[in-house]
Amino acid sequence: MPSRPLDQILADPSGQSWAILWRAAEGEAEVVLGEVEDLDLLAQIPRPGEGAPVLAMVPFRQIAERGFAAHDDGTPLRVLRAAQTQRISVDDLVEALPTGEIEVAAERFSVEDGAYARTVEQVIEEEIGEGEGANFVIRRDVLAHCRSDQAVAALTWLRRLLVDERGAYWTFAVHTPGHTLVGATPERHVSVRDGRVWMNPISGTFRHPADEAEVEPEFRAFVKDTKETEELFMVVDEEMKMMAQICHDGGRITGPYLAQMAHLTHTEYLLDGRSDADVRDVLRTTMFAPTVTGSPMENACSVIARHEPDGRGYYSGVLALLEQDEQGGERLDAPILIRTAHLTDDGTVRVSAGATLVRHSDPASECAETTAKARGVLSALGLRPRRAPGHALDLQALPGVAADLETRNESLSPFWLSPQGSRPDPELLGTRVLVVDAEDTWTQMLAHMLRHLGLVPEVRRWEQVTEADVAGPGSPFDLVLYGPGPGDPTDLSDPRIAALHALLAARLRTGAPVLAVCLSHQVLATIAGLAVTKLPAPNQGVQLPVDLWGEVRRIGFYNTFVARPGTPTVGEVVLEQAVHPPDDAVVGLRGRRVASIQGHAESVLSRDGLVTLHGLVRQALQY
Repeated sequence: MPSRPLDQILADPSGQSWAILWRAAEGEAEVVLGEVEDLDLLAQIPRPGEGAPVLAMVPFRQIAERGFAAHDDGTPLRVLRAAQTQRISVDDLVEALPTGEIEVAAERFSVEDGAYARTVEQVIEEEIGEGEGANFVIRRDVLAHCRSDQAVAALTWLRRLLVDERGAYWTFAVHTPGHTLVGATPERHVSVRDGRVWMNPISGTFRHPADEAEVEPEFRAFVKDTKETEELFMVVDEEMKMMAQICHDGGRITGPYLAQMAHLTHTEYLLDGRSDADVRDVLRTTMFAPTVTGSPMENACSVIARHEPDGRGYYSGVLALLEQDEQGGERLDAPILIRTAHLTDDGTVRVSAGATLVRHSDPASECAETTAKARGVLSALGLRPRRAPGHALDLQALPGVAADLETRNESLSPFWLSPQGSRPDPELLGTRVLVVDAEDTWTQMLAHMLRHLGLVPEVRRWEQVTEADVAGPGSPFDLVLYGPGPGDPTDLSDPRIAALHALLAARLRTGAPVLAVCLSHQVLATIAGLAVTKLPAPNQGVQLPVDLWGEVRRIGFYNTFVARPGTPTVGEVVLEQAVHPPDDAVVGLRGRRVASIQGHAESVLSRDGLVTLHGLVRQALQY
């Protein structure tokens, strides 16, 4: 009987549960043979033992743990507990894996081109155009039928990926009863090691042209492309919200870098912070990457549920490998499940791909992008004609590319690009702040910046805030910061919007300090008698230079609605307004113990964010 785990797997591929992983950071591939258990919650994932890792297959529907919307397709949260492990060189693994042909038939798209293009138009008009968010990822699938044994197919396709692909973060195959995964994903979602947390948002895709002479000019244009750059900044902002929630130092951004694969190259940043959170809590808090969902996260999940006809299975979820470290603690490494084929026991093969929809998306182009991504996976597996291996050029080394990438950071917030030691304002030290979360975790970044300035913030969701909290005689808060969120600020039929109006009005009646951001700025403007209307084209993920009472600040904006100039009045006090002439938009309000801003001082797009937030806080507190 074979003794090594790989030999056991090859002797009986379908008769046991196993995983074979090649991680970019590891010199050798890892083979895991073990037992499967299905769980309800991430908190139930067992601890790894010494030399006995635990591999969790986390489906997209697990997002319901965060209270977010998802189609419940029954895909299990499954763990493979290692009974035996083996490390093996990639060359030896390739030599051992099967090389036969895998018979696959009846390839088709789950949603045809015309229907997908109409969905793209709907999302742009009805969701982004109505202020529901900055970007959303809508997927469709290539479906086929595998007539070969699923486990043998996974082993065969794994070999092809190991031979032909390059630059993947993980290349893997996992076989369990009823569910088999095989893929080469370029993107780390989250890792935890020795108290440090890393996230690795990727956005922007350059498809290598067949003609090598075209590579340099086309790639230089890609690096400078505004849409590609803005999309990457938007996902960095969304993941920084997560980092600010789980890392006591808020997290730092480094990059941008290139992730070069055989036929595609992506742009990426690395986010790094420190945390003492349990790895299961880190997994839960970071479900799931904005690169495969959108932003703001909670509303993105609602949009996905409205516009995708069925569940995502494991697509856009994660594989999560938990290992014991030398001190008996836990390490986590979790890539995103993209560029992955999912096989079920009825022979169905599903490869999912999504397009990131933004305000200026073109339906035909987004349709073509999902086609290219999904069929690219099929080609990599050998199920469609494969292109010759990609060119050998090192794109990072092309003249001017490093400088062009570095230039992107010149417009970003230095606060998030450098270590963030506390620099308190002595006059603000110890000031208690209630931060009202209106369903967008920008509030976590705002809270981190407030702590940096010496204040003591407490973040609560809007449903957990009462009028007594903000306006009662026993309220312990020196300042209430009303936060951003999606939606129409004038829609009082929305319970969240109605609550913001009531809570903000109650605080204003007391004359106690108020600071309002984005959606809450629009609510304040409405209460103050200004008209609030939609912009002809949303400002989603753009940096604008705005004059805030004589100081020009470069601030990141994510908004569909704006307040129009007028005579804003709270009680008997007329508020000063800062107007951005190109949009005829009120971008700030201030008065006695009142301050607001339309933009996001907390965004990585806000080069002048910290100084702006500091000034607004001092204005609201009358310092």
